Amino acid sequence: MHEIFKAAIERGASDLHIKAGDVIRARIHGSLQPITQQKLTEEQVRQLALRLIPHERDRQRIDELLDYDCSWGLPGLGRFRVNILRQRGSFMIVMRVIPIEIPAFEDLGLPPVLSKIAENERGMILVTGVTGSGKSSTMAAMIGYINARMNKHVVTLENPIEFLHRDVRSSVTQRDIGTDTNSFMTGLRAALRQDPDVILIGEMRDTETIDTALKAAETGHLVISTVHTTNAVQTISRLISVFPPEEQGMVRIRLSESAQAVISQRLLARRDGKGRAVACEVMVVTSTIRDCIKDPARTDEIYDLIEEGKDQYGSQSFDQHLMELVNRGLVDFEVAKAAANKPSDFELKMHTLGGRSSGAQAMSGVTGMFGS
Repeated sequence: MHEIFKAAIERGASDLHIKAGDVIRARIHGSLQPITQQKLTEEQVRQLALRLIPHERDRQRIDELLDYDCSWGLPGLGRFRVNILRQRGSFMIVMRVIPIEIPAFEDLGLPPVLSKIAENERGMILVTGVTGSGKSSTMAAMIGYINARMNKHVVTLENPIEFLHRDVRSSVTQRDIGTDTNSFMTGLRAALRQDPDVILIGEMRDTETIDTALKAAETGHLVISTVHTTNAVQTISRLISVFPPEEQGMVRIRLSESAQAVISQRLLARRDGKGRAVACEVMVVTSTIRDCIKDPARTDEIYDLIEEGKDQYGSQSFDQHLMELVNRGLVDFEVAKAAANKPSDFELKMHTLGGRSSGAQAMSGVTGMFGS
């Protein structure tokens, strides 16, 4: 298995799928491909699951487990985020490859404004996107940036811990949900008593966690977290809709005062077939956008404000970044069009602004560290 994992990583795999009755498959450049010829037995997958589970108490009840998350490291090879599940009554394992090195913004192809966003002293920064869109890598890059430049106490709450941060200029306390604390909610409440400057929350799923995260941002902490939404406007609406109708007006006010930025991501197949490029929408929250968050009737204005703020604030819409990726020859026009918020509007903008590059320009820049 060591050799199989090593070969998969060398080929640029982002995920491994290991299932009883099937060959091992790896997601390489976004496509799921078989990397072995021999099918695995139920017992082979069960034995591998036992090796991956870190706690003896969980290994002893392996036959009772239905869904289980953990992280696992192989010396000299790397770390993996592991999900052990049941399908058709037998075990399956999905392993996400976690790079050993903490990525920098430029390694990931993220816009330079993210370094300025990470320098905020307080407030809330949200990184959004579907599963597998590189949110964890972006948050790790933010923590890495802070750690290398500022004297802070960073507390992370993760399920499971993925990137390992060593203390540089900052002290980084990483807590694993289920091992170091019982839940995101419990860990977040405790974090407020641990003298943090920055709190990273792996995911905000429920009203209590969102409410406490807002309180943390309101009391002078920088809170970084993720939401499973596709763009900035949807993120704002989702966070507000979690609360009862009678509380939503106040939540709008709180969110408008605390939000510093929303970074939304999508991964697209690169034109040269070498990994994937990130398409990124960045909403830097300005005073005008704060007014739009407060007033539900003005929510749709946020789209235009993001585009208008590109030069002054460094914000950008998905369409703006997609056009840039096409014109730089990094992504095919059809791929970018399919990823746009409104494909027909995107096509019109490309024609109007003289885009739709055939990719003749130099393919410089991004190397595609995201989920290659």
